[in-house]
Order: sequence, then C-alpha cells, then structure tokens
Amino acid sequence: MKKLQKKWALVTGASRGVGLRVAKALAVEGCHVIVHSRNLNNTREVVTQLTEMGAPVFPVAAELESAEAVEDLIQQVRNISANHLDILFNNAAIMTPSRALFEPTIEDFTRSYLVNSIVPAKLCDAFLPGMLERDWGRIVNVTSGIADQPNLMAYSCSKAALDRYVKDMIPTLAGTNVLMNLLDPGWLRTDLGGENADNHPDSVIPGALIPILLEKGEGSGKMYQAQDYA
Repeated sequence: MKKLQKKWALVTGASRGVGLRVAKALAVEGCHVIVHSRNLNNTREVVTQLTEMGAPVFPVAAELESAEAVEDLIQQVRNISANHLDILFNNAAIMTPSRALFEPTIEDFTRSYLVNSIVPAKLCDAFLPGMLERDWGRIVNVTSGIADQPNLMAYSCSKAALDRYVKDMIPTLAGTNVLMNLLDPGWLRTDLGGENADNHPDSVIPGALIPILLEKGEGSGKMYQAQDYA
C-alpha cells in the first residue's frame, strides 16, 4: 500500500500551475483530494482528470479575499473529510502589479498579506488541532525565493510573513508526527510566474511531494526547493 493511501488532502489553487500538478500527484499516491479554486468552473478540468484516473476528488470553491468565504471553505473541507484532513497544501497566491520603487499601494500590501499569508495561516490554524490530536499531518506552505525586486515588494513581504508563521510554529510541532514545511517551487511559467520564467510547471513534481512524504524525524520549519529534485 502506498504511504499516502486514503489520506485526505486539500490543495488550494488547484485549477492550474503548481496546484494542478500537486493534486494529480497526490491522486497517484492514493489520496482523497479536495481541490480548491475561486469557482467550481475552474476546477472542472482537474476534477475530470482525477476522476479518469480513478481518484476520489472533491471540488470546493472560495474567493480567498473574503473572510466569510474562507470560513465557508473550512467548513466545506471539514464536512467532506468528516473533519479528518491529513494533508494541507497551501498553494493559492496572488501577485500584485509591478510598481516603481516606493510606489506599492496600501491595497497591494493588504491584498497580498490577506491571500498569501493570513489565509494560509488561518487554514493551518483550522486543521492543525485535528492533525495534532491524531498525531499525523503534513502541511506545505508554498513560499518564494524572490529577492532584490523592490518592484514586487508587496508579494515578497507577504511570503516572508508566511515563512515566519512556519518558523514560529516549530516549538508547537516539535516531537509530533505533524510536520509543517515550506516549498519554493522555483520560477515557473505559470500565470503568476509569467512566460519568461526558467522552468516548466511540470518540473515542480516530484519536489513538491517531498515535504509530504517526510518521516517524522525530519521535523518542521525547513525550506524545500522543488527544482533540486527536477
């Protein structure tokens, strides 16, 4: 039996890019996969693909800039999984517009922090207690290696905040079989990364699964580079 057979997994932003590849890879591993996007139409393709693979797949929709929608998403996932989520892959993110130096707007920072750091943190807060109670769970928070690009300051800072959340959770998770780590997928030719990026989205696998397949002793709070395994 595969290591992740029948584990319940939620992948946010699963309709394309990294999320789509991760959802398919988890299905191959035997997971029950809950795929999230802004609306159900967006996940139609991935649902079809996973269904054709014979995988149990469950679409959910939520606009992550809405606090009410996020709370509804949490409840949907609890209902679908019978409150037994094992794997959380926080992939969904937004990229705000490139701005001239000193010109990022308050809205840029507000939207970036909400979607890229606050919502992933609150999804962790929602599902970590159950994982700790069962003493098994894997959480992957997708971060970025972006640096030295002040024109993308809002995005960069929001990812740094998510990194800090993971680091500060290390003492809580120490000694447990619930692991939370960071994944840098690399610069990919996705809607977020743009057409000039170095790497094809397919290159994120198998690296994106490494933090999920870790043994207990590997611990939490580490950064994994997907391109190291491409």
